[in-house]
Amino acid sequence: MKPLLPALLLAMTAALPMSAHAGPKADALAACLGDNTTGKDRKDLARWMFVAMAAHPEIKELSKASEAARDEADQIMGRLVTTLLAERCPAQTREVMQQEGTAGMFNAFRVLGELAMKELMSNPEVSKSLGSYERYLDQAKLKAALGDR
Repeated sequence: MKPLLPALLLAMTAALPMSAHAGPKADALAACLGDNTTGKDRKDLARWMFVAMAAHPEIKELSKASEAARDEADQIMGRLVTTLLAERCPAQTREVMQQEGTAGMFNAFRVLGELAMKELMSNPEVSKSLGSYERYLDQAKLKAALGDR
């Protein structure tokens, strides 16, 4: 059963809302975005996503992100998106908007978001934290449900 757990965790934590299948222009923009971001850029993206999710009323209590920290994350994200679309990948941006529209743009950034989350989750401390729930699993029930008696 052990090999199943990492796959489930990755699917649960890296999954972002899915849209229509990405077209070739979205794929090209996604590749450009991935190739033209640094590890710091992807961490900034993950930080922005974290701060944004922490605004949810049921999660807010778990984060001590101040309004200043939120604003800083927004500023960094604004600069990053501007740089990516206008300076690092302008041709791909133009093509995706002309041929695939906002759905193509969404799909390209979904891929970048997944890349950022995978990079963040590869940190040993994060991996350890992601696996810490395992001590609360009811092994007997899981084995029965999986047919592993």
